[in-house]
Amino acid sequence: MDQLMALLDKFTVFDVIDILIVSYVFYRGILLIRGTRAVQLLKGIIVLLIATGLSGIFHLQALNWLLDRVLEMGLFAVPVVFQPELRRALEQLGRSNLMNLSRRWQHVQEDPTRVIQETVNAAQVFAKNRIGALIVFERETGLNEYIETGIAIRGLISSELLINSFIPNTPLHDGAIIVRGDQVIAASCYLPLSDRSDLAKELGTRHRAAVGITEQSDALVVVVSEETGKISVAETGVLTRGLDEVTLANTLTNGLHRKRRNAGLRFFSRRVGSP
Repeated sequence: MDQLMALLDKFTVFDVIDILIVSYVFYRGILLIRGTRAVQLLKGIIVLLIATGLSGIFHLQALNWLLDRVLEMGLFAVPVVFQPELRRALEQLGRSNLMNLSRRWQHVQEDPTRVIQETVNAAQVFAKNRIGALIVFERETGLNEYIETGIAIRGLISSELLINSFIPNTPLHDGAIIVRGDQVIAASCYLPLSDRSDLAKELGTRHRAAVGITEQSDALVVVVSEETGKISVAETGVLTRGLDEVTLANTLTNGLHRKRRNAGLRFFSRRVGSP
């Protein structure tokens, strides 16, 4: 008790300010990576830190030594792994003040059933008329870095909106639409292309982009071929081709309802928001 009182006696207003500043920096840092792939990497780092602490408490010397070496090597890997997020932070510092580093997140109500039906209706039109389409559904992993490459929409999803966005020779037809919850967040977005050599040779840029985004995130992607009119779905780097209306609806139901059930278990994440 005497030690605690002595510590409190040394505690000054500058210590309070110091703690508040550090807390604010951590808070802004979390908001900065919120909605990006860095969230999953941060979870892994936290797990390693907890495991290292527990191994020290329980005197697991070999495990503690191994984890210490992993953390030491991880310090050199952090700038490489978090390079996109660090670049994004510096860009935001350059074009805005400190108070606007993060975006405001507004929760909206998800309606997976309606989203699925509107998407299936639009996909049937695309397939019948041989209109190429690429629709990305955000799930656990945030896609803000790809949303920022497109044109903001932030409109309630509907088959009419999806169809009009991919009509050939219109401003939004080139690129991908990204859907978050029941909203079309952005259109004409650029996605990373898969460099896998085992993909079918006849697959073009649109299909490689669908596979590429699912290799780097847990997104669910619907893609329609402009050449054949075939509907495909990409998930976890796997492309399933030639889906009919019923199969597409079932695939979207399984993927989007599963995302909704798991939403409450997320750490450093959000249900649905606008960028």
